[in-house]
Amino acid sequence: DLYPGQRAEGQINFHGKNLLDKKQDVNLVRAKIGMVFQKPTPFPLSIRRNLSLPLHEHGVTRKAEVADISEQALRDVGLWDEVCDRMESSALTLSGGQQQRLCIARALALQPQILLMDEPCSALDPIASGVVEDLICRLRGRYTVVIVTHNLAQARRIANYAAFFWVSGHAGQLIEFGRCQKIFESPRHELTAAYVNGIRG
Repeated sequence: DLYPGQRAEGQINFHGKNLLDKKQDVNLVRAKIGMVFQKPTPFPLSIRRNLSLPLHEHGVTRKAEVADISEQALRDVGLWDEVCDRMESSALTLSGGQQQRLCIARALALQPQILLMDEPCSALDPIASGVVEDLICRLRGRYTVVIVTHNLAQARRIANYAAFFWVSGHAGQLIEFGRCQKIFESPRHELTAAYVNGIRG
């Protein structure tokens, strides 16, 4: 909704409400649905401000409450011990993996119901990717986590359910959805089987 020429059609339902309805409060949606992008997107501010800014935007202004929520979010992503003594440092001084965990913490600070992740490990080295994958596995009991990935091994390691999409004509199409193990070991659709076995894609 912030990009010139951007448009969306159809329905995206969340708790019975169409998120594309023009009457929908987008700020409420942004608080309930967190987003983590392919490349880490820390704000060019201090580590502390990266967490306090979204909280202030959503009405959490008491200093002690902001500090408590920020610390808990950083603990949830395993970053607190690494940054607690340099919270005023620029978030841009963190490593790529730390920046991505900070972005996840920033999303978690608002206590979303859903966390969307777009290829969250694609810009990270294998060690940092492993840390983020372990984090995702710890979060899935508390949040609904939806990940887009082309990394089949990663999907197999961390997903409970998998959805396989394919482009047909000019539009994406959901080919198959089910338990992750079933999708990989006994897919129903021949296109899914070809993709997970490396024949297509």
